[in-house]
Amino acid sequence: MKLRSGANTLAVLLLGVTGSSRAVQAQEVSGYFGMGGTHASSSGAQIDTFGDGTLHGTPRLGGFWGTVGGNIFFTKRFGFGAETSWKIQSDYAGIQYRPSFYNFDAIFRPARTTTKRWTPEVRAGLGGTHVNYFPDDPSFCDQIAGCPSSRHFQVHLGVSAPWYATKHIFIRSAVDVHYVRNLFEFGSNWVPQYSVGIGYSFGRE
Repeated sequence: MKLRSGANTLAVLLLGVTGSSRAVQAQEVSGYFGMGGTHASSSGAQIDTFGDGTLHGTPRLGGFWGTVGGNIFFTKRFGFGAETSWKIQSDYAGIQYRPSFYNFDAIFRPARTTTKRWTPEVRAGLGGTHVNYFPDDPSFCDQIAGCPSSRHFQVHLGVSAPWYATKHIFIRSAVDVHYVRNLFEFGSNWVPQYSVGIGYSFGRE
């Protein structure tokens, strides 16, 4: 499984979160890792990828995804988050590919629903989507739009529900929606995502 681009994106995100927390005194800093999935329909295209007369269908956007992120809260209610998600490498019309999302969000914790253990969060932000292909021969990209790599702007909305098992360790469930501009590789620009993970918080009272 080739995760180099996902790892590089993650490193940038985490460095940004860490640098921000040093520059401004943060009340709380947390990080998390999750697993889940997404859904977007297939574009329905049939592609003669290898020029041999055999048509290969384009897939829907689904499967297993990993998610890693970090948050900084400057007050009990308001914070900033950075997150990246990536799909395990799989097949797109006969060649291997891997899509990924990244986003930077403003985060709000509603006072009425926040307790000592339960801290629901509403997130909204901007980011991007990468679709990377890994053809055995560069000529295999000739019939696939965007190959070997395409990038798209995205708007991100999400709701997460961290539940604290201890003062610092939390279980995090989340539902996200990505609106990806001109996501021509698939049948919809709207990509819902869901995940469950675990995290650790520093500085929490």
